[in-house]
Amino acid sequence: MADKRILVIDDDTNICELLRIYLENEGFEIKTANDGAEGLALFKSCDPDLVLLDIMLPHMDGWEVCRKIREISSKPVIMITAKGDVFDKVLGLELGADDFVVKPFDMKELSARVKAVLRRTSSRSRDQNSDVIKFDNIEINMEEYTLKLRGKSVDIPPKELDLIHYLASNYNRVFTRDQLLDKVWGYDFAGDSRTVDVHIKRLREKLEGVSDKWVLKTVWGVGYKFELLQ
Repeated sequence: MADKRILVIDDDTNICELLRIYLENEGFEIKTANDGAEGLALFKSCDPDLVLLDIMLPHMDGWEVCRKIREISSKPVIMITAKGDVFDKVLGLELGADDFVVKPFDMKELSARVKAVLRRTSSRSRDQNSDVIKFDNIEINMEEYTLKLRGKSVDIPPKELDLIHYLASNYNRVFTRDQLLDKVWGYDFAGDSRTVDVHIKRLREKLEGVSDKWVLKTVWGVGYKFELLQ
């Protein structure tokens, strides 16, 4: 992964420097920014492969930076935060974050998470190249990373797209929440099954009334499936 570029956005200059030294020794190229607005501008100019993003930032907080990144890119984002409660994790995941690391963190663990997320996104890109799934009134295009409903593009966070793509690729098959966490988020993801429920809920809001020929269905006591009705 020596050719990978990581953008660190954190207002603590000491943390930025520690991450720069450690990750450069791991073979990564590192760019740093100390506030949200600067970080977003640097993201647009340097095109990193992954972002390490603090939540508490001056000028523009990490939530807003993540939201704006997701408007233009599906590059992976790992949130770094002093907060470790479930609400913060769910909010970050809803905005499209790929993982969470809570301060104080161990450098080896953070490096392992960075490498794991990069492997997943690299593998996903290879596996989903030219992959287009079409059913009645829905088109999931993983080459362009887009979702179309009734022929119109719909804004969707990357993880929601990954989830509906995985379920639709395996239509009529039931998956438990743990299986979906493993397949979509990765086996080393630090979240819990409520993450899946949140993403399913948001997908249903987007898919409601789109077609009567398929449904994103809850199989009570088991999990979820993309079911063809006709």
